[in-house]
Amino acid sequence: MAVLEPIKVKRDAAEQAIMENGKPLSPMARMFHEPDSNIYIIVMLGWKTKLDPEVFKANLNHTLLKHPRFTSLQVVNETVEGGLKWVPTKVDLDKHVIVPKLDTINSIENSDRFVEDYVSNLSKTAIEMSIPMWDLHLLNIRTSDAEAVAVFRIHHSLGDGTSLMSLLLASTRKVSNPEEVPTLPSTTTKRADSSISGGGFRGCLVKIWLLFILLGNTCVDVVMFLATVFGFLKDTETPLKGGRGCGSNSRRIVHRTVDLNDVKFVKTAMNTVKCMKVPFVLICTIDKGASERKNNLPKNIRLRATFFINIRPIPGIQEVADMMKKGSLARWGNEIGFVLFPFKIALRDDPLDYVRDAKAAIDRKKSSLEVYCSFYMAKYFLKFCGMKVYIYINCSQLYSINYFN
Repeated sequence: MAVLEPIKVKRDAAEQAIMENGKPLSPMARMFHEPDSNIYIIVMLGWKTKLDPEVFKANLNHTLLKHPRFTSLQVVNETVEGGLKWVPTKVDLDKHVIVPKLDTINSIENSDRFVEDYVSNLSKTAIEMSIPMWDLHLLNIRTSDAEAVAVFRIHHSLGDGTSLMSLLLASTRKVSNPEEVPTLPSTTTKRADSSISGGGFRGCLVKIWLLFILLGNTCVDVVMFLATVFGFLKDTETPLKGGRGCGSNSRRIVHRTVDLNDVKFVKTAMNTVKCMKVPFVLICTIDKGASERKNNLPKNIRLRATFFINIRPIPGIQEVADMMKKGSLARWGNEIGFVLFPFKIALRDDPLDYVRDAKAAIDRKKSSLEVYCSFYMAKYFLKFCGMKVYIYINCSQLYSINYFN
């Protein structure tokens, strides 16, 4: 395997990296260090060949370690805002690249279970703050999907999913051209309705009506959000709802493969332009599963989830250099807001009715500014009320499910 070329970083981004020294952590990054919000991002990558640790270390020097967050300590310092700051350090890859000794496993089913158990055990431990808060586990074990598995564990304070996917993309190269960074298809926006995009009196009325819908939905969502935050509105007690302190519980990560033909079938049946995202599938699955067990559930059940969503003005995955530039619209970090999503528990004769209900609910949430309001309310709540009060409210488990998109 050839050594990858370094990630291309523009001069402005390099200067920004130098400025990381002594910079305090953002309020959102500090939140991810609190006991019930100490969150790690875990990424599982399957490989067609066995993994060589030395090759990985050589390539990490030219890719991941070019980013300042992955070469900086998070140091406690009471003189800076929030008490934590970034301090660059020299990275010892032997402490970050972990190759466990594996016993011989007889079957593919046992190896799949081993990988799931291994990843689950990672949720029971934390990375010491004496090193940059990430590590890479190389498992040379054959599974049903790959010859070997690599598991990244990255503390959420380093960045959100959009930031890390951009870095992962910049750290890889095309098979057809090893010198070229992979590209993603450009996002195409749906063509606007002629009655909306057109001018004239009718178009003006439609725009005003849509504005009223947007403001009305936002007001309702913000009131529901505040009622939940201050404890006036709680989810029904069910096995899906954890109690206070459940954020510190260990997690089990189960890997499942979804047949693309099934996704296409539902997409065609629903006559949608874009394919379903994972939250969409999750909504349908939970809704259908809860409905089938309705006899065991309380009446008038309230079941909601919080969906964390990227709020950057420029959606999608961007170049790392552009994200690190000062004033970037797609800046690096934890730029996430969230929405409270209600589940409608009902028995349906047609399985696609669950999909239709989920799609209608998602379209309703799209016609609202709840995600931006929640982001700025959380930001200023942290600033004026402090971290402890914010964490107390956030971890009160007034809703049932958390989903990070």
